[in-house]
Amino acid sequence: MTRIVGLLIAVFLVATFLIWQVNRYSSLPASSRHEKIVFEVPYNTSLHEVATLLAAQGLISSSREFVWYVKLTGSAARIKMGEYALYKDMTPSEILKILTTGESIRYSLVVPEGSNIFDIRDSLNRMWPHRGDEFFKYVTSPGKIRALTGHGMPSLEGYLFPDTYLITKFTPIGALVRMMYRKFQNAIVQADKEPTVKMSLHDQVVLASIIEKETGAPFERPLISSVFHNRLEKGMRLQSDPTIIYGMWLNTGVRPVNIRKSDIRRPTPYNTYVIHALPPGPIANPGVAALWAAVHPAATHYLYFVSRNDGTHVFSKNFKEHLRAVRKYQLDPRAREGKSWRDLSKKLAHGKAHAS
Repeated sequence: MTRIVGLLIAVFLVATFLIWQVNRYSSLPASSRHEKIVFEVPYNTSLHEVATLLAAQGLISSSREFVWYVKLTGSAARIKMGEYALYKDMTPSEILKILTTGESIRYSLVVPEGSNIFDIRDSLNRMWPHRGDEFFKYVTSPGKIRALTGHGMPSLEGYLFPDTYLITKFTPIGALVRMMYRKFQNAIVQADKEPTVKMSLHDQVVLASIIEKETGAPFERPLISSVFHNRLEKGMRLQSDPTIIYGMWLNTGVRPVNIRKSDIRRPTPYNTYVIHALPPGPIANPGVAALWAAVHPAATHYLYFVSRNDGTHVFSKNFKEHLRAVRKYQLDPRAREGKSWRDLSKKLAHGKAHAS
């Protein structure tokens, strides 16, 4: 009996000592410096490898003690793959808590209205090499597109809603694409309230993408839409320069610097100077305002528009009026002096700031 009591006391003392050691170790930082370290736990990394990496970057004092501590707390299987913001003055318990949450560093992927899949690819590649290429492969995969939308399309161009997306280095491309497509679905519900013209969803997205690329002036979108609807009703070609650019981009994989006369004449499925209809697919990803304008065109008789060189346009009902506007704003060099489409962006930004 005395021997059992003695054994129990010994076990109690050892357990007490271990608990004290665990608490002591878990509350002692490796350094007093508040220095940020971006720490990455790659896929399928063992606990020993994680501890070695932490020690190598000065985040813990001993990899062996950290392994021992993690095992005693039963947290070994809970450490998740990710990219974490850690600090050298963190205690082992604070570090372990972060590594087991899976809350990786989040980055902003900014997708402006009118961006296309090439733009998004390049943005992702600038953030992480090859991630954009993975994205491009995904959004042009017939199987992935059908699984997501239920339809067969050459790509998801037009259906990836422009917005700012908070993603991590390890966010699956499929998850990002699904986020963008869900936001598109929400946007189309807003845009399709009480439409004044009926269009198929695909034609609406195609037209909205062209409207988005033709003007940055919000108040002009319904007017631009009216021009294209009027032309389609009359069987006229849309003659939209952005569609030529997109067709060239698709053919070469390289962003065109400018359009030549030969490009205007060259037949492509997207060249609306050649085809008498909408192109087969969107040329960019439109925002909700452009999607709305596509099915809510202004009631006009306009058939033409030409740039004023400041981001806005002059609209004309016939070719004679259009030629006068072209001579005034495009052929007269004085009309271009000191003007830029960027001026409109500045005005809009100033207006928003003033309103807020």
